[in-house]
Amino acid sequence: MYTAQQLCERISNIFPDLGSCNEDITVDYDSKTETWLVHLNDGTHSLSHYLELPDADACLSGKQCVSLGLEMAQMKHNIHGEQF
Repeated sequence: MYTAQQLCERISNIFPDLGSCNEDITVDYDSKTETWLVHLNDGTHSLSHYLELPDADACLSGKQCVSLGLEMAQMKHNIHGEQF
């Protein structure tokens, strides 16, 4: 498994307009649900999302980032008040 910092940096690299790690984007491992908890902060708005381990692992291992990318894109739209 990868670290929270590695996942945060990958998200930041894919979506640089979301902001920077540990300021606008934070990632924590939730041992109760065995998922990654991604937090986005944008001024007065904040949003959290549970990211499944297989989706994060596939992206961080270089296999594919489609699932992670789609989930982060949806979070980006939601935090700015836009819906798909």
